[in-house]
Amino acid sequence: MENQICLITGCNTGIGKVTAIELAKRGATIIMACRNQVKAERAKVEIIAQSQNPRIDLFLVDLSLQSSIRKFAEAVHKKYNKIDILINNAGAIYYHRYVTPEKIELTFAVNHLAYFLVTHLLLDLIKAAPQGRIINVASRAHQGYTIDFNDLMGEKNYSPFKAYGQSKLANIMFTYKLAEYLQGTKVTANCLHPGLVNTEFARDMPFWFRMIFTYLGLTPEKGAETTIYLATEPSLAGVTGKYFYKKKEAKTSYISYDKNIQQQLWDISLKLVGIHQF
Repeated sequence: MENQICLITGCNTGIGKVTAIELAKRGATIIMACRNQVKAERAKVEIIAQSQNPRIDLFLVDLSLQSSIRKFAEAVHKKYNKIDILINNAGAIYYHRYVTPEKIELTFAVNHLAYFLVTHLLLDLIKAAPQGRIINVASRAHQGYTIDFNDLMGEKNYSPFKAYGQSKLANIMFTYKLAEYLQGTKVTANCLHPGLVNTEFARDMPFWFRMIFTYLGLTPEKGAETTIYLATEPSLAGVTGKYFYKKKEAKTSYISYDKNIQQQLWDISLKLVGIHQF
């Protein structure tokens, strides 16, 4: 991966950091997209030390804010002329309902709209790569949920589990629609379930919930395996619009394949990030 440039969101901890380390070990240039400067600088030092690869570049971005994402994308464009691999990894679950300064419910903003907008703004750089790959970290937690267009922001009935499940379903539906949109290009789009992983993503949740991940969760190293596989496996060069678990193609919920809902989600996402077309 000596000549490859990989951009990873939320890689100062958990499976994102492990992914960064492993891809850096293979010689890739890593673009870290992180919010917390102190944690990110510490992680950058660790990634360089473990990979023995100094080509680790840090950009600060608050993925809950579209204004921050736009500044970040502009900065990346000024420094790079291509991105080989985009890994939309950052995500969280919130016990209470929070709203961003841009009036978006926080789970939906971070877990879905950030994926959507980052991908849109960097797509020209991904298309400039010999074979661009977009990898969206989703979750099996999408099972049993739908996109509630009548209460997308949880104003009427907020549940952390509903908000998270809906956002992860949105990741999958976005991936399927994106792969369709990218037909005829050299760019692929796939998503994955990393498994139940012991990371900091549930730090806003109650103690009992966090303990489930502490005692039953996989290590970040194990949880990152499928992401790394999707980023590095040569045989996947032409594979797109798929969902993976344990490095194998898997099925998602019945509703995730509904093209009408996919289109409706795509259209409302365009509106919520203020763009007319992808």
